[in-house]
Amino acid sequence: MHDDHLHAFMPYPEVPVAHAPEGPLAGLRLAVKDLYDVAGYPTSGGNPLMLVRSGIKQTTAPLVQQLLDAGARFVGKTVTDELAFAMNGKNAHFGTPVNAAAPERIPGGSSSGSASAVSGHLADIALGTDTGGSVRAPASYCGLFGIRPTHGRLSLDGCLPLAPSFDTAGFFARDAATFEAVAEVLLGDDPAPLTDEPALLVAEDLFARATPEAARVLKAALTRASLRLQDMRALEETVSGHEELYWTFRRLQGREAWEADGAFIERYAPPLGPGVAERFAYARGVTDAEVEEAGRVREVFRAHLGRLVNGGDVLVLPTVPDVAPLLSASEGALEDFRTQALHLLCLSGLSGFPQITVPVAMKDGAPLGLSLLGRPGCDRTLVGLALRLADAAAVRVA
Repeated sequence: MHDDHLHAFMPYPEVPVAHAPEGPLAGLRLAVKDLYDVAGYPTSGGNPLMLVRSGIKQTTAPLVQQLLDAGARFVGKTVTDELAFAMNGKNAHFGTPVNAAAPERIPGGSSSGSASAVSGHLADIALGTDTGGSVRAPASYCGLFGIRPTHGRLSLDGCLPLAPSFDTAGFFARDAATFEAVAEVLLGDDPAPLTDEPALLVAEDLFARATPEAARVLKAALTRASLRLQDMRALEETVSGHEELYWTFRRLQGREAWEADGAFIERYAPPLGPGVAERFAYARGVTDAEVEEAGRVREVFRAHLGRLVNGGDVLVLPTVPDVAPLLSASEGALEDFRTQALHLLCLSGLSGFPQITVPVAMKDGAPLGLSLLGRPGCDRTLVGLALRLADAAAVRVA
């Protein structure tokens, strides 16, 4: 990128990447998180020693190639939080991309540069990954459409792993038409589509995990949307044992993260940034007994959530508890917010079910997203419903 005033892109020498001259994504600029391989470029994973070890890649990740073959034009690889094991968008080595929708606030991560590039009009489409919220959180913070698909729906070949049983590919767009076009290219037909008029189950207990003012503005958006999407039903309790689910996610993610990167860390002792070092230290200490119990809890939860949505209904919840924290917030405050956010974000990860966040509200001058979570395999039709929700929520009532 020649005009990267947002610090969204890695400063690699520019290498041409071929794309189809025509196709459904022709004319759209594509940014790619620096976890995916792109021929002619290294893959850093947000860490300098990983960058040194990478070398120049000779092949392009299949998911990236799919977008290039549809006509998208590659414009650069984007900054990621270090080893994808963070959610604030602050990389101690490569900097913090700017949240163009709220420049005084964090962009979110770990797909920080991807969200920054799209929110700042340096790209129209961006690929990210989502393990614990790394597409959904920055999409909410930056006022974007973002999706975590059904686990395994999109290829992660040629992409650095963090926690494979949670890792998913995802993508961002600023506007509904672009988001839908990318979904059509990448998702294709659903194996388990939603019905034409699914019920929207408003998860009251999950709204209670948002700040009161954030819950209020999101509920106001739902009230506007209800004029067109009339089948909305309040559910007082959708999830029990929030704290247990949070620790279930942390333990399973931690074990898998250590399996992915532990040997690299032990051999090279790379300097890890704030928060990342502590998370890997925790990951190293997760016990077999904790993993076994966490696996049991995950299966029980997945079955429970399946009973709620497998009939074709869709859960409505806040994407995150509030707008993005300020850049000036302390590391302790950012870690506390991350913990609260993970109580909401871990539900899709633990279940493997798809979740889409849509920009529907503003609070304190910053964007705030609302999420839809559906049964596995309904991704494409869930996109259609999400776009209808976004359109309906934009209606203003005199």
